[in-house]
Amino acid sequence: MTALRDRADAAAQVLVDDLDAPALDDHDAHHVRRVLRVRDDELVIATDGRGSWRRCALRGGALEPTGPVTTDPAPSTLVEVWLPALKGDRAEWAVAKLTELGVDVIGLLTCERASTRLDGPRTARVLDRWRRVAREAACQSRRTRLPDVTGPRDVAAAVEAGGVRCDLDGTLAVDGARCLLIGPEGGWSPDERAAPTASVSLADTVLRTETAAVTAAALLVAARRATRHDAVHEAQ
Repeated sequence: MTALRDRADAAAQVLVDDLDAPALDDHDAHHVRRVLRVRDDELVIATDGRGSWRRCALRGGALEPTGPVTTDPAPSTLVEVWLPALKGDRAEWAVAKLTELGVDVIGLLTCERASTRLDGPRTARVLDRWRRVAREAACQSRRTRLPDVTGPRDVAAAVEAGGVRCDLDGTLAVDGARCLLIGPEGGWSPDERAAPTASVSLADTVLRTETAAVTAAALLVAARRATRHDAVHEAQ
């Protein structure tokens, strides 16, 4: 927790290509200077997005390392949430929140009743937007590992890869899953509901897709944290 506290107290966090010679790109330089109003000699955390980071100071518009490169341990278990594309910016909002919560894999799920239909170019644009959102949210939340934003994958393939469908009448406890599939607001089709997998209930009400995605993420990450804390106590 000390390392996270160290990063949380920084004026900003940025992604860089090389931690040995951290440099701001034009977008980050503008954001740090003009949006966040970071001043010279304030603490900025530079990370490679793969778990390594170091303390830097902003001096003359450039990053000057002031601490060694530190690498955070990789999670012992990956948490995945897959959701369909949505109209407007609701999916992007969900991606930001999933990133903040610590989801490791954010997947684009194709569903028969999705309100947004995707072809090849449109799919690429959706994934590009999601990755930009995840990058910004990772810096804001002081994550040092970017989530893997991936897809598309249909429900059958997601189930085959270990995904568990979220549904009102689900019977599996959340801590029994690590990859949850979020359906569209039109609901699962009969074929998707027939996919051979257990299901998880997130609430006693019908949730919007983005609400269900964030709820699933919070429950999965909380279950992982509880498991990790139990393991630490047993080791002690």
